Amino acid sequence: MQDRERIRREEGRTIGAMKEIANLLDLPKLERVEAYDISNISGFQTVGSMVVFEKGRPKRSDYRKFRIRGVQGADDYASMEEVLTRRLSHYENYPDLIMMDGGRGQVNIALKVMQQLNIEVPVCGMVKDDKHRTRGIYFHNVELPIDRDSEGFRLVTRIQDEAHRFAIEYHRSLRSREQVHSVLDDIPGIGPARRKALMKSFRTLEDIKSATEEELSEVEGMNSRAARQVFEFFHIAKNE
Repeated sequence: MQDRERIRREEGRTIGAMKEIANLLDLPKLERVEAYDISNISGFQTVGSMVVFEKGRPKRSDYRKFRIRGVQGADDYASMEEVLTRRLSHYENYPDLIMMDGGRGQVNIALKVMQQLNIEVPVCGMVKDDKHRTRGIYFHNVELPIDRDSEGFRLVTRIQDEAHRFAIEYHRSLRSREQVHSVLDDIPGIGPARRKALMKSFRTLEDIKSATEEELSEVEGMNSRAARQVFEFFHIAKNE
């Protein structure tokens, strides 16, 4: 009895929630959703994210991340246009719905790209309130309010939060690697090959700083002398 109730609740928050969204948008079916977001914190390298939900559940194997190549500065619309152009140009299986993190502006960018590529997929915006919480769905030039107590609303919130989380996570990983890259440039005897090997072996700058000489020397291309230079570089800096 408990198992049946648990399965019923789970279906309500996944498949049932997708049906609620489909009914709200008057879509014949809704099984696969792709959601997009942009992150450009502190003006550093802008990135885009795409997350996928199938039957109300995240399908992480289909997630995609995009490093923006052709946009200078923090321009979310131009960055989203690049992301969507790159993604939609290589479509094989179209989703039933594209969800944009934002309202009219981001939806119009998606519609523009699809028109250029002669693609037709329903697209909506996930609108936030002044406190950056999900407020409603923007669809066909109208913001549709959603019952905040409904499973459909909770699923939209999860999708929006997941797209944002994935973008931020990728952005932070790039910033961390950029930081490691710039600091290692200052260490004598650490050229491009050793720098790349260190960045591959240690996830963050803090991991390199806390490594022992022995651990550093075990990295491909390193020797005891290079390991000592890296170790002393960080430990001397700490003691000054």
